[in-house]
Amino acid sequence: MSKIKKVVLAYSGGLDTSIILKWLRDTYDCEVVTFTADIGQGEEVEPARAKAEAMGVKEIYIEDLREDFARNYVFPMFRANTIYEGEYLLGTSIARPLIARRLIEIANETGADAISHGATGKGNDQVRFELGAYALKPDVQVIAPWREWDLNSREKLMAYAKQHGIPVDFNKGKKSPYSMDANLLHISYEGGVLEDPWSGPEDSMWRWSVSPEAAPDSPTVIELSFEKGDVVAIDGKTLSPAIVMETLNKLGGANGIGRDDIVENRYVGMKSRGCYETPAGTILLKAHRAIESLTLDREAAHLKDELMPRYASVIYNGYWWSPERQMLQQLIDASQEHVNGVVRLKLYKGNVVIEGRKSESDSLFDESIATFEDDAGAYNQQDAEGFIKLNALRLRIAAKRR
Repeated sequence: MSKIKKVVLAYSGGLDTSIILKWLRDTYDCEVVTFTADIGQGEEVEPARAKAEAMGVKEIYIEDLREDFARNYVFPMFRANTIYEGEYLLGTSIARPLIARRLIEIANETGADAISHGATGKGNDQVRFELGAYALKPDVQVIAPWREWDLNSREKLMAYAKQHGIPVDFNKGKKSPYSMDANLLHISYEGGVLEDPWSGPEDSMWRWSVSPEAAPDSPTVIELSFEKGDVVAIDGKTLSPAIVMETLNKLGGANGIGRDDIVENRYVGMKSRGCYETPAGTILLKAHRAIESLTLDREAAHLKDELMPRYASVIYNGYWWSPERQMLQQLIDASQEHVNGVVRLKLYKGNVVIEGRKSESDSLFDESIATFEDDAGAYNQQDAEGFIKLNALRLRIAAKRR
């Protein structure tokens, strides 16, 4: 690795990244630029500025990326009804390409020759950050301290902080026993008792939602308006993508919606158990499939369903900036041209129930054909006989051979 003069660090302001900041200076004798993003994690990011300043950082980036995140990452992913291994709505995965993009952009703006992150050598995030960075700047140098240093325990980290005068009072009050990650789409929990797949999560762990048992006895009914596959309004009120997410998180969480407990297959090879709260994403997935059921051609819908697991793996494994993701995205976006209309949903005790869907101009549902009553000749039922016999031909031939 060539001499590094300046590094852009993905900086939260917490203990780990503050230690990384000091470690980078000591190890590489370099200048450090900090980048802190607000992507809806629900915590103030501005205090990171004071912490970076206190540690002598001269170039500090604090950015509100909530709308960028929702509009250009979350919404495109949900146009595909994306879900990994049948359950995971990819809340952590989809945030990483945005952070990688901004790390590279800031590196270009500041003349930095390296970027750094706080992801460990066991997880998926190191892969996602670095694949994104290399796709956007092939010659960038990446420093991953967790793969280099020997500070591999909480005790060693605390000792290092004490030795170098790094404040450790960033988390006031009782510290959560879980490793958590939050953004507009979800909050995740790993570690602690969750490392045993047989141990159930503690009720006190959940931050965004009430339990279904404690949810209101009366349902909440909402209407979501779609344009080209994206929600643009709730109950007739036009909202930006980030506000859509924030609103649905509140409504869903209040009704016990969005909790999940998953054992997933990490890209690096191990299985991992995590719990997730994804209220807005759970509602969006159900509603989007409902409006597509009305407006999307059968074979187009089925093709999307066949491609979705591949698209989900591409995102989960960190290939957002790859040619295959971009190709898939173009196909997905083209399929959404006529996905317009309104879906009425009932939110009740952990359930998202479709109560109605309509599309004034793009519905493919023809009541005159689908009716069980007199269709006035709109459909000739006798045509079905030839259709069935033609499709049965190969089955009949095979049966005769047997």
